[in-house]
Amino acid sequence: MKIGLISDTHDHLPHIRKAMSLFRLQGVSTLLHAGDFCSPFAVPELEGFELHAVFGNNDGDAYRILMKMDGISAEHHAEFADLTFGGRRIALYHGTQEGITEALVKCRLYDLVVSGHTHSPHIKTEGKTMWVNPGSAHGFGERATVAVYDTDAHEAVIAEL
Repeated sequence: MKIGLISDTHDHLPHIRKAMSLFRLQGVSTLLHAGDFCSPFAVPELEGFELHAVFGNNDGDAYRILMKMDGISAEHHAEFADLTFGGRRIALYHGTQEGITEALVKCRLYDLVVSGHTHSPHIKTEGKTMWVNPGSAHGFGERATVAVYDTDAHEAVIAEL
C-alpha cells in the first residue's frame, strides 16, 4: 500500500494540486497531512483520497478546517493520530514540540512517525522506526516536497513538486 505524506501546505494551491497529481500517478489512495493547511480553502484540494490529518501551529481557523474536512469525508485527529495501514503502525504529529517528536521516534511503538513543522524533508531510521518529514509542500521559495511511503517495502521517498 502506498501512502502520500504531506505537510505545511500553507495555502499554496498550485503546489497542493501538483502533489495530488503526483500521488495519483504513484498509485496512492491514502494521504496523511501533518498539519499547517493554514486556511480552510486548501482542504477540498485533497478530496478523492482517504485523508487523515492533524492540526499544525498555523491552522488558525480550526472550526472551518474541520467543517471542510467533514465535507470531503476526511478524518481529523486533533493534534495526534495513532493509525494502522498495511499492517504498519503510524504516528502522525505536526512536530511543534521537538521532544514529543523525539519520544515518538524512540519509543519503538511505531513503524513510521510522520511529522512536519520544520519544512526540512528527511527520512531517518532508528531501530524499526522510520521517521519521515515530507518537508513543506508550500516550499517558501525553496524546495517544495512531499513523500510517498510504501507499507509493504517499509520504504519512503521524498519527491519534489
